[in-house]
Amino acid sequence: MVSTTFRSATRKALIGAAAGAIGAASLWSLPPSAHAQAQPPVVQGPASVADLAEGLLDAVVNISTSQNVRGSSGGQRNVPPPGLPEGSPFQEFFDEFFSERDGGNQPGGRRVQSLGSGFVIDAEEGIVVTNNHVIADADEIEVNFADGGKLKAELVGTDPKTDIAVLKVDPSIRELTAVEFGDSTSIRIGDWVMAIGNPFGLGGSVSIGIVSARGRDIQSGPYDDFIQTDAAINRGNSGGPLFDMYGRVIGINTAIISPSGGSIGIGFSIPSQLAVGVIDQLREFGETRRGWLGVRIQPVTDDIAESLGMDRATGALVAGVIKGGPVDDGSIQPGDVIIRFDGKEVRNMRDLPRVVAESPVGKAVDVIVIRKGEEQTVAVTLGRLEDGERLAEGEATEGETDTPEEVAPVATATVLGMTIAELDEDTRATYEISSEVSGVVVTEVEDGSVAQERGVNVGDVITEIAQESVSSPKDVLDRVNALKTQGRRNALLMLSSNAGELRFVTIRMD
Repeated sequence: MVSTTFRSATRKALIGAAAGAIGAASLWSLPPSAHAQAQPPVVQGPASVADLAEGLLDAVVNISTSQNVRGSSGGQRNVPPPGLPEGSPFQEFFDEFFSERDGGNQPGGRRVQSLGSGFVIDAEEGIVVTNNHVIADADEIEVNFADGGKLKAELVGTDPKTDIAVLKVDPSIRELTAVEFGDSTSIRIGDWVMAIGNPFGLGGSVSIGIVSARGRDIQSGPYDDFIQTDAAINRGNSGGPLFDMYGRVIGINTAIISPSGGSIGIGFSIPSQLAVGVIDQLREFGETRRGWLGVRIQPVTDDIAESLGMDRATGALVAGVIKGGPVDDGSIQPGDVIIRFDGKEVRNMRDLPRVVAESPVGKAVDVIVIRKGEEQTVAVTLGRLEDGERLAEGEATEGETDTPEEVAPVATATVLGMTIAELDEDTRATYEISSEVSGVVVTEVEDGSVAQERGVNVGDVITEIAQESVSSPKDVLDRVNALKTQGRRNALLMLSSNAGELRFVTIRMD
């Protein structure tokens, strides 16, 4: 990285005079009047990145895709343009630059084309990396090089969760130039970066900026950990590389925020730390094979931390364990707070899925949890996430029920804005509660109560309060009174759905 720091002539003179008078004395020993004349350093960006860009341009490619779609008569458009993974709040601001044209005179059909960016990471094997949404649903993929050359590409594998795709071209047809990945964990906010890509189909465009932020969650997927940069990234830059000042790829440009469709200095890149593992798996297996712990988690809020006797809100709270999963043996239990996984700190809920997914399937790891106020280390062997997703889908399907009808409660009590009742055969049948669920059923939630604000619903079952099981309304009342006696301000409730899916809520008791 080339950067120059300038200081005022006055400050230089002061430092020189001080050094001559008192040897190795510090600037801070100068009189107050001298400090008043000192000025903050002026930082200037790189004088030029021409040499750096020249060596990288040949490795960055344009990705052109085409898709034959069946349309209605009149050629009206009925297919949306490619975009971010489903669920992103920025979808409306980020639709990949694309163009359409009729498929000749073919009746009822047309050809849709889109443009994006990519880069070569293996010249000998002809491996090219881009974004999944750039090539999604494409019938044909073509890689266009800076000198005008073109090669057909075949799809090696994709991962919609991280929006990464791996392509392969024939390296025997032409000589390829490749770039290497760098370590995105070593970059700092304020470091200079350079983006090269294909904005608006122009090709070979270079822009520079700085790292504006790290660890951004834009809710585009379960592993969001984006690098934010103000380097100009526009439509068509998707899939292109973000370089550090040593010419190493530290990110894959994938999204922007822009009401106008152009760059406003807020772009996002997939960090190389996350991308490399995904790319390696796609190259080896044609698909991802992520580690899986088999737990449902939720954030540890300040209220939950207080209820669990923790000194601060940290880690991931286990809200449930998936049946048949790796920890269905009781090694990890609902109510545990996972604070370290395989030697890596879990600072918040978002950290856990990422570090687990990056771990190999079948690996034995140590997990540190806080259980009833004490740290414990448990050993688990990871399963495969893709298998777990199918298992979880099966549980969800089995648990689908209709909304229960209101019934008169039996053996009821009122507490914390809820009316609760014993879970007997009648209430179990009324609310269609699984025979495996135990606890006290909620039959009414007071309008405007804290319980309603926290999302407690009629038909929910209170299974634990402050990590102590309850089986009757009296148990609930006794447990709440005990917490008040201890000076607790919040009650931590473990709630179960009628199908047995667990979650935690905290309800203030004052």
